[in-house]
Amino acid sequence: MSHRVRPAVPSDLDSAARVLAAAFDRYPWTRWALPEDRYAERLEEIQRLYLGHALDHGIVLVDDQVRAVAAFLPPDTPAPAERIQQRIVELHGSRLAALSALPRPDPPAGCWTLETAGVDPAHQGSGLGTAVTAEGLAMLDQQGASAALETSDKRNVRLYQRLGFATAATTTIPDGPIVYSMTRNPQSR
Repeated sequence: MSHRVRPAVPSDLDSAARVLAAAFDRYPWTRWALPEDRYAERLEEIQRLYLGHALDHGIVLVDDQVRAVAAFLPPDTPAPAERIQQRIVELHGSRLAALSALPRPDPPAGCWTLETAGVDPAHQGSGLGTAVTAEGLAMLDQQGASAALETSDKRNVRLYQRLGFATAATTTIPDGPIVYSMTRNPQSR
């Protein structure tokens, strides 16, 4: 089945954040990184903040009905504005100290990062996630750009391997998930 993928526009961001919040509701990383108190609200707001930053500085792709989203950032992306950083700190709340202390590998120099990709749970398994992610990777391939990502769901590792990623490092988070750091060289078409 072919899915139409397009660049997101500002009016897509609220819907895209809801999609990501639903997709990441049980995701090991977000369950570890965000406090349980008002978890769903925190998750949706943090996704909205990160998507807005990605729309301003990178590539955000959605399908026509905004059931899937993928966001990529270039290696030279500036930090979010101070007010956004402060809100992110507030959303992480009591988890911030543990999050800040994590020893995770940096992506290779010059790599774009796949910051997030998710599909509305009602449409998972339909190829939408692959469609939005593959479209972004094709755009990076045209630039000759490498990509990196992190995932804490073992099932995602197989998906990303099919898209050309290889596991570069595995980090076990104390009292948390295993994080798979993956990289991808540009592919020729």
